[in-house]
Amino acid sequence: MKFHLLASVAGLALVAGAANAELKFPVGEGPFSWDSYTAWADNAPDLSGQTVTVSGPWLNPEDGFFRDVLAYFEEATGAKAVYTGSDGFEQQIVIDAEAGSAPNIAVFPQPGLAAVLAAKGQMTPLGDDMRQWVTDNYAAGQSWVDLGTYPDQNGDPQFYGFFYNVNLKSLVWYSPDNFDDAGYEIPETMEELKALTEQIAADGDVPWCIGLGSGAATGWPATDWVEDMMLRTQSPEVYDQWVTNEIPFNDERVIEAIEEYGWFARNDAFVSGGSGAVASTDFRDSPKGMFTSPPQCYMHRQASFATAFFPEDVVPGEDADFFYLPGFAEKDLGNPVLGGGTVLAITDPTPGAEALMDFLTLPIASEVFMHQSGFLAPHTGVNLDAYRDGILRKQGEILLNATTFRFDGSDLMPAAVGAGTFWTGMVDYTGGKDAKAVADDIQKSWDALK
Repeated sequence: MKFHLLASVAGLALVAGAANAELKFPVGEGPFSWDSYTAWADNAPDLSGQTVTVSGPWLNPEDGFFRDVLAYFEEATGAKAVYTGSDGFEQQIVIDAEAGSAPNIAVFPQPGLAAVLAAKGQMTPLGDDMRQWVTDNYAAGQSWVDLGTYPDQNGDPQFYGFFYNVNLKSLVWYSPDNFDDAGYEIPETMEELKALTEQIAADGDVPWCIGLGSGAATGWPATDWVEDMMLRTQSPEVYDQWVTNEIPFNDERVIEAIEEYGWFARNDAFVSGGSGAVASTDFRDSPKGMFTSPPQCYMHRQASFATAFFPEDVVPGEDADFFYLPGFAEKDLGNPVLGGGTVLAITDPTPGAEALMDFLTLPIASEVFMHQSGFLAPHTGVNLDAYRDGILRKQGEILLNATTFRFDGSDLMPAAVGAGTFWTGMVDYTGGKDAKAVADDIQKSWDALK
């Protein structure tokens, strides 16, 4: 039987005991946006007896956190919401869509796969109202609209999906104790970051730990560097043209970004072990040098997941902190952010699917997830106090201050390039090969796919 939420949280608390027994966080308690949820629930459709299916890549423990979110939708509507996670999601969703048995909603780990299904007519556009909602309610809203817009089967652009649970890559990690001991300050521009790099080297220490090793995927950390440098030297439009090969990989603007990465990585005085050790150092081992005594390096550029590779006794927020990888003051390109994330789209339209997508725009739908995990939200309506810890809150603030967001470029390129020649090319470049020669080779590999 559907539980009708009362408009007043105070009134709701009087009757919520048994009905809310399966909700992770009691309605009205904690750092959550209950008012908007109760207002939505008061007008939610009665979906009793209906089931809404969702499939995606989240496995334990993220699948449990998402089910905690879905419980509030079930409470408000009476529907049953079923999430199924799979480590083979990318292959399974294609099979299911072709067979006409797709879930109501799919959680795509990158927009490229969503675009493939959209072009086949296997997804349902979300419409102008949802597009406008993202524009108005996401920081750098137009960036997120663009990332969720793909050509339909007639080649016409349609808004198909909005991002939910993102990760942040434009970060530089450091040890506050090391910075304090040396008297170093956090740089606010790329010019200041370069000056700090030179100062640390002049002081007889090593500024950076950089590692490209990742087994068969060796080289990908350097592609992140180059993507960040593209966003700090060129406009977002040029970045988009590069990712789609509208401008060639060996364009002088791309070469400039590669060489900006090289300014840091190819100077023996700037990297731990010298530039020759960068390609052979595993990216998971690379940040550990910041926490030795004396430190082997002072800074490490890595995504928000870097804390997973810190020594066990290092406490993020105390022993380790980060700052935003700044842009060039002279370029005046705002605060671009590089990252990734999952996009939600309707693959089998039903009234329940539409209602769930509407529910997932509520702040509470992000807050319940982010209070338990590393979930990051570009949603300007979320309560930042709902973040699990101060590190995540600070990352959330960087997202909210972004003027541009762009998805990891190598993930948007054809796999033979983005997960092939771009990776190997960056290893070659880091090892001393000329940037233009590397870019020429990568472009040849792209041409071979056309």
